Amino acid sequence: MTTDAPAGRRSGGAGRALAVGTVLALPFLLQGPARATPPAAPAPYRDAALSPQVRAADLLARMTLAEKVGQMTQAERGVLPDPQDVTRAMLGSVLSGGGSAPTPNTPAGWADMVDAYQRAALATRLGIPVLYGTDAVHGHGNLKGAVLYPHNIGLGATRDPALVQAVARATAEEVAATGANWTFSPCLCVARDVRWGRTYESFGERPELVSDMAVAVTGYQGAPGDRARVLATAKHFLGDGGTTYGSSTTGDYLLDQGDTRLSEAQLGALHLPPYRAAVRAGVGSVMASFSSWNGTRMHAQRHLLTDVLKGQLGFQGFVVSDWAGIDQIAPDYPLAVRTAVNAGIDMVMVPNDYRRFMTTLTAEVEAGRVPTSRIDDAVTRILVQKFRLGLFEHPFTDRSLAAGVGSSAHRALARRAVQESQVLLKNDGVLPIRANVKRLLVTGSSADDLGRQMGGWSVTWQGASGPTRSGTTILAGLRAGAPAGTKVEYRAAVDAATARRYDLAVVVVGEAPYAEGKGDTDDLSLNAADHDLARTVCAATRCVLVVVSGRPLLVTDLLPRVHALVAAWLPGTEGGGVADTLYGRAGFTGRLPVTWPDTNAQVPVGRPRDAGRTMFPYGAGPTR
Repeated sequence: MTTDAPAGRRSGGAGRALAVGTVLALPFLLQGPARATPPAAPAPYRDAALSPQVRAADLLARMTLAEKVGQMTQAERGVLPDPQDVTRAMLGSVLSGGGSAPTPNTPAGWADMVDAYQRAALATRLGIPVLYGTDAVHGHGNLKGAVLYPHNIGLGATRDPALVQAVARATAEEVAATGANWTFSPCLCVARDVRWGRTYESFGERPELVSDMAVAVTGYQGAPGDRARVLATAKHFLGDGGTTYGSSTTGDYLLDQGDTRLSEAQLGALHLPPYRAAVRAGVGSVMASFSSWNGTRMHAQRHLLTDVLKGQLGFQGFVVSDWAGIDQIAPDYPLAVRTAVNAGIDMVMVPNDYRRFMTTLTAEVEAGRVPTSRIDDAVTRILVQKFRLGLFEHPFTDRSLAAGVGSSAHRALARRAVQESQVLLKNDGVLPIRANVKRLLVTGSSADDLGRQMGGWSVTWQGASGPTRSGTTILAGLRAGAPAGTKVEYRAAVDAATARRYDLAVVVVGEAPYAEGKGDTDDLSLNAADHDLARTVCAATRCVLVVVSGRPLLVTDLLPRVHALVAAWLPGTEGGGVADTLYGRAGFTGRLPVTWPDTNAQVPVGRPRDAGRTMFPYGAGPTR
């Protein structure tokens, strides 16, 4: 089925030839030449010359309730082994959760999978294409071979919105090459407590910095006519970066999915500005947060989702729920469904049980508990975005884009992003590393571990240590970029006597990978093994301490011992960018996007100053 063919069958001629003996007996042949019946005009929603709003209105008028509910439903690919399930349910969207990928996990494997779902969607009565979503939060994280950029906290350190926009554009190209047309990014949370496991998904702790980086929206969504355009998602609305420690209603998490306890004025001043910027940039979707505001789940917050976001901010796109997020509203499932939809959720991510959701929502509408007008508004918002993306004209993967996946141009951009994200916090004259350093020791848990420098949302949801994909470790970058005559040696274990034999040591420490929930902690201390190694090496020889992490870590007692301290954040696949700054081939220009605490007692941001002076304030680092 083609997307530009009108509904129904076409007449292609006068039909079968008739026997000669019967021709004169047919009255219509005595009345002159036969007139061909003109083909039916395409439905207005098929007319690309019309506006997305006009096309959506025409299509909506043709839809049954079942088709409308289908458009509001998003299922995970894992529960759709047969693409025809999309046809039967008339689904509006499919997603890959963190780590969910086809076999083989290649651009062609992805394109084959997504195109199969797309063909199934086009086989429905009205031929409405699906949106296919994925968490491309720092590059196409689910795709092996894709370039992974620094996580947002590192990009926030660059203070370079144009760079952030370019990174989003390059990411869109790699996402589009796999057939996916929707990314659940950018995260516009304002991270106020670095104990939160999603801190690295935030550009920083101040709303003005995060607002500046909302230009990622235009990078993802491009301009009409671009071959590589994907729908952007501003997330997580609203206040997920401001949850109170220990506030989870389930007790399972410290901060994630917790409660933001602020007045509406405080919430609006601190957490709303980045969404205002995203709406002005034309963001197509907004994801509701798992968290609560003053005890009420955000998925149930009609005032914030409808009155504020869609009303005051003028958001014209659609609101999508987070992963099974409506389930947390109430144990009574029909109550949860109608509460979420009436609150303003337009598309519902029900990854594992889409049939139950569709049956329930249909019953709620038929019973009058969810107004038809609310359904029509939700579906219209979804359809407008599909028309804006050009999915009705170009539903299938542009496979020529596959040449850009992992390309040298994208790797060069990622390397530049890594360079600009490095923050120099201390330097007693050992940086940049000069040619007079003949023996350079490299050690530490994150020196030669690609998985640790990529962090979470990298091949798998939580990420994993080790060589989980292709890329350049920091050690490899140091070896490749070493000055002539400098010998770079890596040692996993080092004692003081060994360390003294080197002119300089680069000790690369940090965190093991994690993502939401698993990353919450009440202790920001460097792990014991890294701490002891750094203390031993830096007491024996001149050293540079490089911290690879998704947030500040406590290195307070080490600071007097180290000769240089660098915050490298989670640089992604291009560790050579870290080496570039250490060798002085690129200058240190990054500045802290969050406050670096001296003790655990100094978090969250805004604690009374009697907690002591912080180690490094927001904005610390060399200025441009």
